[in-house]
Amino acid sequence: MDGMITEIERFALNDGPGIRTTIFFKGCDMRCAWCHNPETIHGGRDLHDYARNCIRCYKCVYACPSKAHKRIDGEHRFFPNLCIKCGKCAQVCYAGAMVMSGERMTVESVMAQVVQDKPYYDDSRGGVTLSGGEVLCQQAFAMAITDACHAQGIRVGLETNLNKPFDDIAPLLSKADLIMCDLKLMDSEAHRKWTGTGNETVLDNLRRLDSLNVPYIVRTPVVPGATDSDENIAAIAAFLKPCRNLTYYELLNFNPLGQPKYESLSLPNAFAGVKPLPKARMQELLALAREAGIQARADA
Repeated sequence: MDGMITEIERFALNDGPGIRTTIFFKGCDMRCAWCHNPETIHGGRDLHDYARNCIRCYKCVYACPSKAHKRIDGEHRFFPNLCIKCGKCAQVCYAGAMVMSGERMTVESVMAQVVQDKPYYDDSRGGVTLSGGEVLCQQAFAMAITDACHAQGIRVGLETNLNKPFDDIAPLLSKADLIMCDLKLMDSEAHRKWTGTGNETVLDNLRRLDSLNVPYIVRTPVVPGATDSDENIAAIAAFLKPCRNLTYYELLNFNPLGQPKYESLSLPNAFAGVKPLPKARMQELLALAREAGIQARADA
């Protein structure tokens, strides 16, 4: 079995407890306007053009079978409309000006990287995190990797938006050692505005998640002008109060580091230039969440 992977990040420290290897699945069923990994949204391969890194070696010109790269008046020019995303230019671009996102990998090829760091997982009570994109868009592949990890005694965490029917995803969720899921907005119309889909399925799944007896963390990306209102955070915290297996609720400050990726993919960025919230404001929202009587923390 194989699937489409964006990246495998070893020694990750922010995707669950302990030292972890994070496997970023490619493809997502939401279109969050603030996504800081836009290369994970599309399910196929993507070619990034970091033009500022070009050293004008012109190796791409000779490697490209579709003539999408040209040398014109001593300058490199890239024509995306001609690109077939074969990745041959990225293979010869040692300067990192052309970078391919997306590789079809087998379970065996993924596990070959995962098992290298098993001693670190064991010592730190870490493991593997399946992230995205959206893991549930490649559920069978995620299930196969989870089974392979468990066969090696490796814990598995899932990062997910929970936007699939519960009965379809329960078999995978129940296998996880930890679930890290997003609840971005309580108002469904606002959720649709900012993510492209309503939140009814997400809310239903969160209500039913307790039945699996798997520990889980619920997180809200705190995005200026979108999810950062007192009303939204208070409503989410109140919704989570009855949850028995909730480990804690986490507020994640806005991450602006995706801007170069938007530029490299020629994608519009609705939050270009927006900065993270000040620490004082994050602490105000954290206090508001804790007033609901739930365990809560903030990353800044």
